[in-house]
Amino acid sequence: MRSLRKTVLLAILVSVVLVLALLHSWPTRAYTTVDVRQRPGLIVERHLEERLPEPGHRQDNIPYHLKESVASLLARNGCVCEGESAGVNLPFAQLLFPRVSAHPLHTAFQAAELEEMKKRRAKEYQSFKLRSQTPADALIVAEANNPLQYPTQGVEVRPLKTILIPGLALHDLPREHYSVNITGTLGTLNVAAEVEGVKMKGNGEMHMTLSSSLLPNLNRQLQFVTYTNTLFHPSTADTVQFETEGHQATFIIKIRHGVTPKLYNTGPKGEYNVSALVTIATKTFLRYDKLQDLIDSVRRYYPTVTIVIADDSENPQTVSGPYIEHYIMPFGKGWFAGRNLAVSQVTTKYVLWVDDDFIFTSNTKLEKLVDVLERTTLDLVGGAVQEATGYTATYRQTISIEPGEEDGDCLHMRRGFHHVIQGFPNCVVTDGVINFFLARTDKVQQVGFDPRLARVAHLEFFIDGLGSLHVGSCDDVIVNHATKIKLPWVSQSESDKTYAKFRYPPASSDATHTKNGLLFFKNRFQCLTHN
Repeated sequence: MRSLRKTVLLAILVSVVLVLALLHSWPTRAYTTVDVRQRPGLIVERHLEERLPEPGHRQDNIPYHLKESVASLLARNGCVCEGESAGVNLPFAQLLFPRVSAHPLHTAFQAAELEEMKKRRAKEYQSFKLRSQTPADALIVAEANNPLQYPTQGVEVRPLKTILIPGLALHDLPREHYSVNITGTLGTLNVAAEVEGVKMKGNGEMHMTLSSSLLPNLNRQLQFVTYTNTLFHPSTADTVQFETEGHQATFIIKIRHGVTPKLYNTGPKGEYNVSALVTIATKTFLRYDKLQDLIDSVRRYYPTVTIVIADDSENPQTVSGPYIEHYIMPFGKGWFAGRNLAVSQVTTKYVLWVDDDFIFTSNTKLEKLVDVLERTTLDLVGGAVQEATGYTATYRQTISIEPGEEDGDCLHMRRGFHHVIQGFPNCVVTDGVINFFLARTDKVQQVGFDPRLARVAHLEFFIDGLGSLHVGSCDDVIVNHATKIKLPWVSQSESDKTYAKFRYPPASSDATHTKNGLLFFKNRFQCLTHN
């Protein structure tokens, strides 16, 4: 009886702690509801630099008063990672009163190799910028009272193809003779038709001059100016200069192939056919009993949904049945390698990622997650995972990057979200979610999972996808988590011991160093802060 009382008191204490933690972590910020249903560049062209105001401009001497509340919000070129000082070291203190901690990432390397690593990273970063940035990223400032009319955006040509340049004109500039110059760098200029009274020079070249004593005729001729891309690149941009006497304008023509659509035939319209829309993917290692529980629970609600299993167990067992695909990997190949394998075999529009110890219930309504993705611009939406204690987690994370200098950028991760999604009151937009999410298959395949992350990894996928993945989270689609509570009189099996050794390496292990090393070199971060 005394032992039972102790057990009950312990359960009550744990429940109180969890409730306090939940109340403490509940967001206090007033979030807005946003409808989601339907880069400053570092490359500056020389001719743009020449047009920027020189030091000593007549406005430079006008005094001003700095508004700190606003100026402090501006991005600074040099990030800082600072953690909060440690408080009283009490049980559950970090859970109840989470503090921001900061971690320098260069510690993943020995001091003797760090400088060489920085040099290699700097070289790779310069190469990355050359590949990823185009003149379309350059800042262009339109001059005041410019009589030149020209397109400010939206001009695009396929590689090695020809287009009419829309919107070119010269306005209300009284002169006896009118002349304009047009200059490109990646293509040639010409006219699709000739207008009487207009002289042309440089047809079919990168620089063309049009002139006339009749302004209406000149403007009519400008309507027929063409641009032909002559230097092939699958995705770049040309900076075109448009000039007349005393005035100059610059605009961008994007040069790129159109995006090839990847469409999925989901059958006739009506209610969502989850079996035609969704494939469930998971990675397993040794835990065949839990995997079977997952499969049984899925079949209870979705008997014909395909389940793809990636398995890197040392002595793999047969996992078979209708709509099951079981793929064997080399032993201990790892967590993210398994994700890559499983997702690579998905042919449906959406992939649902689950851990192998999840249990589907009547609250695991995949139709709700499908509805969110079908009716919004989101690429991925997470659900919630409920523990045996009743505690439910969504693991919503906001991720931001603060630009730094040669030492790299600062990565900041915080619990929370950005805003509620209009039409879906239980759903929010965030940057990272828990290991239970539905996503557009092609977007997950595009971002991929770094196979070097074999033991410790999750948010690294969302870090790699930052800027390309539009992420949401809904707390009303819930999957259960098999209990991890270990009863003292039940001995741990050998497979459980092996699993724990691989799954939970110490903080000083090679897995942690690999993770920090990738953040430092591959993602070019100098430090990480999180709560």
